[in-house]
Amino acid sequence: MSAEDLENYETELELDLYREYRDVVGLFSYVVETERRFYLANNVDVQVRSAGGEVFFELTLSDAWVWDVYRSARFVKSVRVVTFKDVNIEELAKRELELP
Repeated sequence: MSAEDLENYETELELDLYREYRDVVGLFSYVVETERRFYLANNVDVQVRSAGGEVFFELTLSDAWVWDVYRSARFVKSVRVVTFKDVNIEELAKRELELP
């Protein structure tokens, strides 16, 4: 496999992932972004913790979808994330009128 073939394969995987995201985003209430992953979820609980003078975040997500091109199953029942880095959580606006 050439470098170009590998690049084309990875580009196609990313495009497929974006298409899946576009198809499922309307099913979720929140977008959650950490330093390692991007999630869609319907329930998000964030707890600020401290240990040894360090502050960290513990997130519990349920009914989630994980943006990860190499995961075979992106829908997960629950996710627990512990991070010392920034976390961004946004509530998605629900469409009031769905067009066919």
